[in-house]
Amino acid sequence: MSNPTTIAQYIASFEDESRTRLAVLYKTIKNEIPDAEESISYGLPTFKINKHPVIYFGGFTHHIGLYATPDGHAEFEEELSKYKRGKGSVQFPDDRPLPLDLVRRITRYRADQLS
Repeated sequence: MSNPTTIAQYIASFEDESRTRLAVLYKTIKNEIPDAEESISYGLPTFKINKHPVIYFGGFTHHIGLYATPDGHAEFEEELSKYKRGKGSVQFPDDRPLPLDLVRRITRYRADQLS
């Protein structure tokens, strides 16, 4: 599927390990903010509260990208410093475990800003 319209379709478009990792990340975020609106924005799975994005994520060739803009990354600067980062993004490489506790805390931080 070239243009998924739901997060489930997005995750299903990946193969094997990538699909599993994306599903675990999705479940982690969903458990933290179960009432958030889900959508695909900018081609990425997105969770929103009050129509504002809390967090985006996406699968790439060698990593999963997490986007907690505008300042979710700055708040967790020290813990994220061991990962490759761009402006507003962090890359969790496929050859390392996902930092699920950190993802939970980033998600909660962003959700609290929007609640």
